[in-house]
Amino acid sequence: MSTIVKYPHLSIDADGKARIDGTRYKVIHLAGEHYHYGWSAEEILRQHPDLRPEQVYAALTYFYDHHESMVGAMSEAADVARREASKQPISRADLLKRRMNREP
Repeated sequence: MSTIVKYPHLSIDADGKARIDGTRYKVIHLAGEHYHYGWSAEEILRQHPDLRPEQVYAALTYFYDHHESMVGAMSEAADVARREASKQPISRADLLKRRMNREP
């Protein structure tokens, strides 16, 4: 027997990504701040004053209910970003040096 879990304050978009209702936020965005930065729900609320506590707690509940797949998605996105960054002919450090050497 299968049970469908509904998450108040969240919806699933056409791409299958969980979003916080009525906002621009994807759950994975807040999950990343929690997972990578160690931010608590209270810190997420401080950083995103446009969110309500029930929205943040719903997002974190969804994250922990889908922990393995969401951490995998975050890791995959980081790998893609690293591969794309390695394709760049000029590094960020080089660009900053160029900027410093320009005359005002």
